[in-house]
Amino acid sequence: MVFSAKVAMRFLKSGKSQTIFIALGIAIGVSVQIFIGLLIQGLQQSLVNKTIGNSSQITVTSMKDDKLIGNWEDIVDKISSEKRIEKISVAADSSGFVRHDGKSEPVLVRGFLPDKADGIYNIKENIIEGEALNGDGQVLIGKEFRDKLELKLGDEIEIVNFEGKKSTLKVKGFYDLKVSSINKSWLIVNLKTSQDIFGFQNKVTGIEMQVADSDVFDTVDITKSVESIINNENLKVEDWQSQNAQLLSGLSGQSMSSIMIQVFVLVSVILGIASVLAITVMQKSKQIGILKAMGVKDRSSSLIFMFQGFFLGILGAIIGVVLGVGLIVMFSKFALNPDGTPVVPIYMNYGFIAFSGLIAVISAVAASLIPARKSSKLNPIEVIRNG
Repeated sequence: MVFSAKVAMRFLKSGKSQTIFIALGIAIGVSVQIFIGLLIQGLQQSLVNKTIGNSSQITVTSMKDDKLIGNWEDIVDKISSEKRIEKISVAADSSGFVRHDGKSEPVLVRGFLPDKADGIYNIKENIIEGEALNGDGQVLIGKEFRDKLELKLGDEIEIVNFEGKKSTLKVKGFYDLKVSSINKSWLIVNLKTSQDIFGFQNKVTGIEMQVADSDVFDTVDITKSVESIINNENLKVEDWQSQNAQLLSGLSGQSMSSIMIQVFVLVSVILGIASVLAITVMQKSKQIGILKAMGVKDRSSSLIFMFQGFFLGILGAIIGVVLGVGLIVMFSKFALNPDGTPVVPIYMNYGFIAFSGLIAVISAVAASLIPARKSSKLNPIEVIRNG
C-alpha cells in the first residue's frame, strides 16, 4: 500500500500541469457546492429569523369561551421542564380603540411581563425614542402608529375596551419591530395594565415560547411534548410550522433546488476525474506493465490510481473550501442593502463545509475506481510488446 501511494505521488508529480487542472476542477466543484449551499442556508436562516425570530414559535391558547388561561404560573412551571424550550413568556391581549385629539384608531393592546417578553421580541433593543416600561399605566407605541396620531413622548391616550370602559395611558416610548403591520397596530403595556383595562383579573390570553435555533424545525415534536406536559383539554398548543405552511413549502423548494445543483456539480466532477484518470492509465500503461512484470500485483496497480484520486480529492477539497468560503464572504461584502447590511447574511455552517470537502474526497476516490479496474486488467507482456 505504501509502495502504491509513492508511485501515485510520482505519477502526479510527473504530470504537474494535468494534476493542477484536475485539482482545480475538483476545487471549482467544491467551491460552487459550498457557495450555493451556504447562500441558500443563509437565505433560509434570514427568512426564518425575519418570520419567527422575534415572535412566538410555540403558543398556548385557551379554547374556553372567554379565551382566558387561569393558573398560568403553574402551567409555565410545567412547560419549563421541557429542556428544548429556551424562552417563555405570557401575554394578555385584546382589541380596543385609541382616542387622541379627536382621532380614533383600532389597536391590539398586548400586555407582557417586560423582561420575559423582551427575550422573545427584543422590545428594549428596538425602542427608537423614549425608554422601556417601568410601571403601570404606561404604553409603548409603534413608529407608524405614532406618525398616524402625531404622538409625542409624555402624551396621554385613551383606550376604550370592548365593553366601553375607558383607561388612560401615558406614552413612555416608541418602538420599531421592523414589521409595519405590528408597528401600526400593537400597543405594548405591562401585564397588569392590560389585565386592568380588559378585566382579565390575573388571567392571560396566551403563553408564548421560543426554542433553540437548532430546534426551530423540530417544533412539531416539541409541541406534542408540551401538550403532554400540560395535559389540559381546554388548552390548545400551536407551533409556527403548522401556521406557516407556505413558508415551509418555499424553504423546502429552496433546499431541493440547492441539492439538485450540488448533485449535478458533483456528477460532472466525478465524470471529469474518471475520464482524466482513464487517459492517465493509457499514458502510464507502459510503466504499469513494467511494474507488473517486476512482480507488482494487480491489486497494487489498482491502488496506484485510487491513491491518485485520493490525493487529488484532498488537494481539490482544500482549495475548494478556501475558494467557497472566500466567495461567500466576498458576496456578503458586495451584495448590500441600502442600509449597508448584507442582502443575505453569512451563515457559516462548518459541518456543511467539512461535509462538502469530505464528499469531494470520496467522489474523487470513487471516480478512480474505473481507471483502477482498467489498470488491473492490463497484460504486462502485451503492454511492453506494443510499447
